[in-house]
Amino acid sequence: MGKKSGPNPTDRSKRGVKRSLLTEAHGLPIGLAIAGAHRHDSQLVRATLESIPIRRPKPTRKKPQHLYVDKAYFGDPVLEILKEFRYTAHVPPRGVEAQELKRRTRHKVRRWVVERTHSWMNRFRRMVIRWEKKPENYFALLHLVCALISYRAAGLLG
Repeated sequence: MGKKSGPNPTDRSKRGVKRSLLTEAHGLPIGLAIAGAHRHDSQLVRATLESIPIRRPKPTRKKPQHLYVDKAYFGDPVLEILKEFRYTAHVPPRGVEAQELKRRTRHKVRRWVVERTHSWMNRFRRMVIRWEKKPENYFALLHLVCALISYRAAGLLG
């Protein structure tokens, strides 16, 4: 499989790739990083944040920039990286958001936004299994998929 691919500990050391994805509130992809499946999610935080192609506005005290992360990203090294990038980290515990959703029907659950975007990416069947030997080729295809998802969301493509 090449670089940025490796044994996955959850399925008896089969080779695989891990995608780390950063989205905005509606699920449009903003940042993307890949690594071997054997790497922990927290090791991809810096690469994912550095992959954002647009310059973001500087966070201020009145307008901080919030980042909702999964529990796998919670820990001192990750929090230090998020502080370095000047994000306010939020790690909602499981179940709390589901209960909040039942109480307030108009409230959207933030936890599932990234998983929905991964599902959109997997609809491009080529992305489900990595066949490319070079990570650059697979990464380029992922960027193409992200562009197509963004165009579809903007109503430019069907």
